[in-house]
Amino acid sequence: MAERRHPSGAGGTAPDWLTLGQAATYLGVAQSTVRKWSDGGRLPAFYTPGGHRRFRQGDLDKFLGSSRTAAKHRVLIVDDDPGLRELMRVSLEGDGCTVREAASADEGLAALAEEPADLVLLDVEMPMVDGWEMLRLLRERHGVDAIPVVMYSGKVNSDSATAAEERGAQAFVGKPFDPEQLLASTRQLLRP
Repeated sequence: MAERRHPSGAGGTAPDWLTLGQAATYLGVAQSTVRKWSDGGRLPAFYTPGGHRRFRQGDLDKFLGSSRTAAKHRVLIVDDDPGLRELMRVSLEGDGCTVREAASADEGLAALAEEPADLVLLDVEMPMVDGWEMLRLLRERHGVDAIPVVMYSGKVNSDSATAAEERGAQAFVGKPFDPEQLLASTRQLLRP
């Protein structure tokens, strides 16, 4: 995408121009997601002489309108590792998904009670209530085939994938893993 400069040429911010942080808040996503969208050409950005991005509110409104007309998949990430949650959230938001995060099984179950998800990414190894127990409770409360679940874990043995399938998960990915492998499983399950 060709870089465009702010029309004033001086880098000033007119009332309808938003900074990266303001644009992220306006769109309801992380700043890194807005950067990814603008770098990929999905969202027009203007650059100040200092290299800072500015976004026209009208462009954000158009982007919101087009993204609202497309079906947005709702993904819930349940993991006690905030860094891994952020990595997955940014990638999924970049794919156009609406993402919610939960740091524990209890938070995840509460989030699902508030609003259903189209897919749950679930870490097996969590304190208090582990992913296996959350999967059991999720299936008990929402039904076996109601919400697809992709499980992942650092403790992998030859039976892990089979155990996940037998317990009702659609996929299992071992950690440490390439996050793209997990995201590929996610994208496959979210196809319209």
